Order: sequence, then C-alpha cells, then structure tokens
Amino acid sequence: MRRANDTLGNLLTQLFLGAFLFNAYSLSLAAEPKKAPLQCQRPLYLTFDTGHMGTAPLIADVLRKQQVPVTFFGANEKTQEGDGSLGQHWSAWWKERASEGHDFASHTFDHAYWRSDIDAQNFKVRPSAGEQKDQNLVWRAQDYCANLKKASQRLEAMTGRASLPLFRAPGGKTSPALLKAASQCGYTHVGWSPAGFLGDELSSQTYSNAALLRAALQNIKTGDILMAHLGIWSRQDPWAPAVLEPLIVGLKEKGFCFASLRQHPQYSKLLSTVP
Repeated sequence: MRRANDTLGNLLTQLFLGAFLFNAYSLSLAAEPKKAPLQCQRPLYLTFDTGHMGTAPLIADVLRKQQVPVTFFGANEKTQEGDGSLGQHWSAWWKERASEGHDFASHTFDHAYWRSDIDAQNFKVRPSAGEQKDQNLVWRAQDYCANLKKASQRLEAMTGRASLPLFRAPGGKTSPALLKAASQCGYTHVGWSPAGFLGDELSSQTYSNAALLRAALQNIKTGDILMAHLGIWSRQDPWAPAVLEPLIVGLKEKGFCFASLRQHPQYSKLLSTVP
C-alpha cells in the first residue's frame, strides 16, 4: 500500500512539474517580441483599370483569397448593368475594396483618350464615356485636370479614402506636354511594364487565355507594374476567370510577392504622406 502511495505521489509530482514547465514556456513565448514580417524581396505591383465590371466580383474574391494589394484606376465607364463603373450601383463594391486596404487613383472620369497635342496647353481628346462619348474634342490643360479630379473625387466619395495623386491615361496614351500639364495640377502618370501588359483586352481568338498566362509567367520580372481590367467588352473569352488566380499563384511559386504602389521606388516618396 505504501509503495502504491509513493508511486501515485511521484506521478502527481511529475504531472505538476510538467504543467509548471509548460506554463513557463508559454509565458516566455508570449513575452517574446513578435518578429516583423519578411519584406517583399521580389515585388510586383498589380493594378486594375475599370471596364464593364462583369468580372469585378470575381476579381475581388481572388484578391481577397490571395491577399494581394492592388491599385484601381477608376473611370466612369459603361457597365453591363448600364450604370457607370463609378455610378451608384457599384458604390458598395468600391467601399468594400477600401475596407480591404486597396488604393485608388484616376483614369479620367470620361475615359478620355489623348489623341495629339495642339500646343503645350491644348490637346485633342476622344472620350469613350460620358455625355461627349466618341466625340473628337479639344481640351485645355485645365479641362483635362478637371476630368482627372472628377474621377478622384468620385472615388473618394464612394470609398471614404483619399485617392492617390496618380493617374493612368486611357490606353496609356500621353505626350510630354500632357504629362507636364497633369503634373501642374498634382498628378503623376503610372504606366505599366512591357511584360506587365497582361493582354486581357486582346482578341481571345488570337491570344488564348492559356497563351497569355504562359507568356506572363515566363516574362514578368521583379519590379514590374502589371495591368489588367475589370472586364473588357471586346474580349469574348473573359481573361480574369481563367487567368488571374493561376497567374498570382504561379508568380508566388516563382518567388515573387505583391506590394502596393506606395512601396514602388518611383512613387514611394510622393505617396508617403497620403493617408
């Protein structure tokens, strides 16, 4: 009987000691400062321009699942619902993207293509949205700036977040005079890298989704700015459902990571004070 009591006592002692050591170890782990996450060593910068918005919900789901930050360049383009992409129908969608930490910038409110310079302060443009859609117009520098600001202000109203002092000209079409005029009203242009043109606006008969995915995975390199759209009218076989997530996963497997334009070396100083 005494031996049984001794054995039970030893067992209880060991259990108590084990519990004490486990608690002490747990407390030591809690006391350790949390290590900062590893910096993105091979960054890519993913951006989206507006479009018909048909693939916008899917794109948002993929970005959320893959934890990829992006910058959206917004214009009030025609959508499949008939409303503009910066219209009331899409207001909640934009608000949700802001809550996820994405950034926003202007794509000109009327998606106005620069056609040519008349002189340093006057430009031929052709909007593809708005009341003057498909008209050949002459805009002064202040007209172009006003259209840039209108998109920024609309994005801010919907998201509750300050737009970045950046813009992307529709089609990427600019001139030195246009860029100077935009800079004088506070906007810096953001294009994309050659391999960062993801091809979602190209003909699906000529450029299949599989071919576009293969080319992107082969050619994209560290530091590239990538560009796609929230739906393109002219492409019959939509790009995003087939390519976006495999592209992100494939790039991650190759050692790339995704960062905000706020971290891009060309724009980080400019954007350091933007909330």
